[in-house]
Amino acid sequence: MILSVLTLFPNLYEPFVNTSIIARARESGKLDINIVNLFSFAEPKKRIDAPTFGPGQGMLIRPDIVQKGLEKIEAEKSKAFKIFFSPQGRKLDQNLLNEIYSKALETNHVMLVPARYEGMDARVEEHYADMVISVGDFVLMGGDLPALMLIEGLTRLIPGVVGKEESVAKDSFTGPFVDYPAYCEPVEWQGMKVPEVLRSGNHKEIENWRANMAAQKTVKNHFQWLRTHVERDEDIKLSKKFIPNHYVALMHSEVNLPKEGSIESKVGTSSVTSLDIHDIARSAATFGLKKYFIVTPLVDQQKIVNRLITFWMSDQGIDYNPHRHEAVSAVEVIDNLEKILEKIEKIEGKKPIIIGTSAKEHGKIERITYFDQEKVWAEDRPVLFLLGTARGLSDTVLDKCDYLLIPLKGFSEFNHLSVRSASAIIFDRWLGINSAHN
Repeated sequence: MILSVLTLFPNLYEPFVNTSIIARARESGKLDINIVNLFSFAEPKKRIDAPTFGPGQGMLIRPDIVQKGLEKIEAEKSKAFKIFFSPQGRKLDQNLLNEIYSKALETNHVMLVPARYEGMDARVEEHYADMVISVGDFVLMGGDLPALMLIEGLTRLIPGVVGKEESVAKDSFTGPFVDYPAYCEPVEWQGMKVPEVLRSGNHKEIENWRANMAAQKTVKNHFQWLRTHVERDEDIKLSKKFIPNHYVALMHSEVNLPKEGSIESKVGTSSVTSLDIHDIARSAATFGLKKYFIVTPLVDQQKIVNRLITFWMSDQGIDYNPHRHEAVSAVEVIDNLEKILEKIEKIEGKKPIIIGTSAKEHGKIERITYFDQEKVWAEDRPVLFLLGTARGLSDTVLDKCDYLLIPLKGFSEFNHLSVRSASAIIFDRWLGINSAHN
């Protein structure tokens, strides 16, 4: 495979490509790395860059200079699959790396075109780029470090470059899970011992331990990767073991109610609806929540809820709709939030982390996004979602929360979701599997 780099800083690459595995890949003929100095295509005493048009400062690499470099390299080597680098590009991960490697096999020539300054004239990328990639949501001085990362990532995929191909096949991010922790001698170091199971000689137990540790590390530290790549039922089941138990409470008490004849609100108790019972129960069951609490201090409202629960728990309810029976079996009506906290602590042995939902600002409580599972789960406690009815949770309830989820918003000015719709979206964004193959 030919790998060309058109760069302003060829000296950055020389020690890198002449070291370790990459050097051996070149020596064995598996990899031909061609570093080309972009400055060599500028005329004497002429600048390689030019100011951007319009307000603002910044210099861009001239398109005609890049054109000369690209055309010369392809004339000398062969037509290449050309990759540019930009924070606006596709996010580089193992799947994309595999895709690039497949393109490399088709053309046998990959050309990397890292920019500097404020980048390149946009027409170069538009005209030449077969792919634009990003290595993360941050900005560097230029594309050379990302290019070096890509060189190493591609080199590892070439058969025979890494000593044991099994090491590549079982690497982190080659499937839904990252790699398991590995240990060597000495058995004890700094008061920490190699896990006993790894020294047992029982291969089945060792493989089971490794699978569990890989799943646990992925859930805790790479949940966004997991939820977009897990597909097999056995992997889903294994992952669930390490996701903290989640609960939800629908608050009909201590919620904001409209004052008659006024746009202002008052704190009070709202009425329970049968749709809230059924629909949220089904959403909670779909996304694996352990319990769904309906909170109301009103005895007549409690009786209504319990009458519905009793029906769905009866033989008649089971025969009528077994799936509804399964979902509603996790529903419990309860007087107040304090009793829920006590019940969860009794079940789990730990107080839950309370995550509130509210569209209004509440400066005392930290806002979190739907990408903050790892932050919350690092506390190793169960999680309780609080949903509000009427005009939402009162300040008294919000004050008890550890976090507030950011409000649900679309690209419109309308923002009046029912609590049933909101709950399904919240559970999906927080716990849902989003694999492209599901």
